[in-house]
Amino acid sequence: MGSNTIKAQPIIIHKVKPQLQKAKLIAYDNEAKDIELMFNPTEISFTRTVKWENQPGNRGSTLLPKINFSGVEPYKFTLKQLLFDTYEMKESVMDKYINKIKLGVEPIGSSQNNSSTNGSINNTNNDRRPPVYKFTWGQEYFHCVITSLTYTLTMFLTDGTPVRAMVDISLQEVDKKNPPGDRQTNQKGSNRPQDPRIRSPR
Repeated sequence: MGSNTIKAQPIIIHKVKPQLQKAKLIAYDNEAKDIELMFNPTEISFTRTVKWENQPGNRGSTLLPKINFSGVEPYKFTLKQLLFDTYEMKESVMDKYINKIKLGVEPIGSSQNNSSTNGSINNTNNDRRPPVYKFTWGQEYFHCVITSLTYTLTMFLTDGTPVRAMVDISLQEVDKKNPPGDRQTNQKGSNRPQDPRIRSPR
């Protein structure tokens, strides 16, 4: 009687490559379009300034002026040389990426920023501020606003379509529990509220 032998099959382990976590600027309260970076930054430099006030008339034995603590400034940081490329897709890098980033420096109620893919803000008040974002990359860093945007178009198709851009985005931390308000404007003319102490003529 022959013996039936079953050969053990080798176990093949398929390694799943971890998905690359993209850095994002997520719009606060769906007030604009989220900005997802095409390629993550190589480094991020954070700066915070501490304010001290000199008192020239109050000097010690070393003749140095006494200084008093005045407060701290918010963190500021810049995402430098962010690359956006649509050469393989043969479509405009402006339409695909840059115009979405430009919304971060436009008032929410402006014609450039009067709608979003995430939410439904559609405000025609041009005194509205630009959007607030939450910067995340694996973890949440800050709620912030864009204080400066620079983009440079570096490659074009033969018909002039831009397909590559380098972008620098400067950001400033804001209090997520007390987000910035709209621009303060002086009300004049018929829109100015009347002082209740003044009686209207009959």
